[in-house]
Order: sequence, then structure tokens, then C-alpha cells
Amino acid sequence: MDNKTTKQNKIMLPILAAVLVLLIVCASFLYDRLGDSVETNPLATQSRLDKATEANTEAPSVSETSDNTSTTSASTESTENSTEQPRLMAYDFTVCDGEGNSVHLSDFFGKPIILNFWASWCGPCKSEMPDFDDAYQEYGDDIHFLMINCTDGYRETVETAKTFISGQGYTFPVYFDTTSEAAYTYGASGIPLSFFIDADGYVVGYWPGMLDQETLQLGIDLIYQP
Repeated sequence: MDNKTTKQNKIMLPILAAVLVLLIVCASFLYDRLGDSVETNPLATQSRLDKATEANTEAPSVSETSDNTSTTSASTESTENSTEQPRLMAYDFTVCDGEGNSVHLSDFFGKPIILNFWASWCGPCKSEMPDFDDAYQEYGDDIHFLMINCTDGYRETVETAKTFISGQGYTFPVYFDTTSEAAYTYGASGIPLSFFIDADGYVVGYWPGMLDQETLQLGIDLIYQP
């Protein structure tokens, strides 16, 4: 009996040690993630955008998210003054409008741009849309609203997206990412995801997850001063 117990103890000790190590690693990972997500500015800072640029190296699969974790892709430009933060030029992409015409992000440079990735099956996306529509009605003459539908052809189609928008009576323009080019370019592995781009085409902030009215206004204030 003693020999059997001793043998069992010898087997269990390495297993318990491995479990303990795993728990320590998981706890450290969660601590780092939580620490990274805490910012004094609720919108992404340029330093966070820099980290996201380095992290975004693979094509994502679109999924629903309601938290504030995401990755994004944006280009960096060198600056002669090493004390200045590099400005991040927004990558161009091509999507389709409601009539099937090709539209480029760069077509909208010259005015501030709000870029939002969404789908009709995404609960948090639907929750923030009334605020986007209100903002569009207030700022639509001065800011381009690009509501990019993640149209994968399976979970979301052009028809389902159009039916949802018309059924809700939203007035903002909708564009369809039927090739996932825009989602890939901006690392939209989780939606909703929003970017705030100034009139010169530079990304000045982003928000992973659902926006409330106050946070949306903060983003607008970053790119538009009447």
C-alpha cells in the first residue's frame, strides 16, 4: 500500500508542477493584456496604433466582439524630427457601394472620415448604429461616414445587410466589403471596429468594440473642429 501511494505521488508531482506553471503563465498573460488595455484616453493613442501595426501580420477571420481588444494595420511614415510621433497614413482599399460600383477609401480624402466595420448578425454593431446615424445626420456634410459591411457571402450577404439597414431606417451610407480586402487591411478580426481619419488621410485614433455616444463624440472631436 505504501509503495503504491509513493508511486502515485511520484506520478502526480510532475503533473501538479506542470499545472502550476500553466496557471502562472496564464495569469501573467491576462495581467499584461489588462494592463495594455487601460489608457487615460479611451480612444487609441498613436503609440498603441504603432504596436497594433507591428502585431498585424496575418489575415483575420471576422468575429463579433464587445470588448476593447483588437489589432489594426496602418502605415508609418518617417519624420526628420525624431522627437515627433510618426504620422500614420491610412491604407487604401476598395469596396462596393449599394449599386455595385467600386469605391476607394482615398476617394474620400479631403474631409475627415469615420470608418466602421459591422455586420447585421453582430449584436454590439447593431447597438451602436443609432448613435452613428444620429452623428451622420449632424455631421454628414462635414465628415464622411464609411459604414463598411463585412460581406463574406455566407454569414452576411449584400441582401441581408441592405434588408437590415432599410428595415431600421438608417440614413448613413453603407459599403460592402465583398472580398474582405478592407477587413484584412485594417485587421478587423473582431467587430465592431472603428477608425477616425483626419482630412489629410492620417489615422488619429481607433476604437475596438462597441462605441457609446460619448466615445463616438470624442472620436469626432479628434478629426473635426468646426
